[in-house]
Amino acid sequence: MHTYRIGDVAALLGVSADTVRRLVDGGKLAAERDELGRRIIPGPALAGPRPTGAPRGMGPTGSSARNRLSGIVTDVLLGDVSAQVDIQAGPFRVVAPVGRESTDELELEPGVPAIAVIKSTNVVVERPWTVRQDHT
Repeated sequence: MHTYRIGDVAALLGVSADTVRRLVDGGKLAAERDELGRRIIPGPALAGPRPTGAPRGMGPTGSSARNRLSGIVTDVLLGDVSAQVDIQAGPFRVVAPVGRESTDELELEPGVPAIAVIKSTNVVVERPWTVRQDHT
């Protein structure tokens, strides 16, 4: 089972370390202590609802894909040939079809860190619903 230190959880969720500490202290996020007495968060505890906040960008990567969302695997639905992998990346949920062999090789399971790398030739841009003023 993967465990995460407070700072790692903060980076995954796109919030401050103090926010993570408050979540733990308030009983909203399960934590344990490691052998040195530091608080650690079990990976499966992060697979449920969490606070929102966008993670920071990854920077230059040596890849033409620039859309990289760091997050945590929240669900894996395995099929015979493929799998559906759900990643929570800050406030964003990414659902990706992945080959079964790749899923096994990457040891993808709820609670492990993952990066959704998005490369697309088609991007749809939408504006959120807003109240429009009548200019008559």
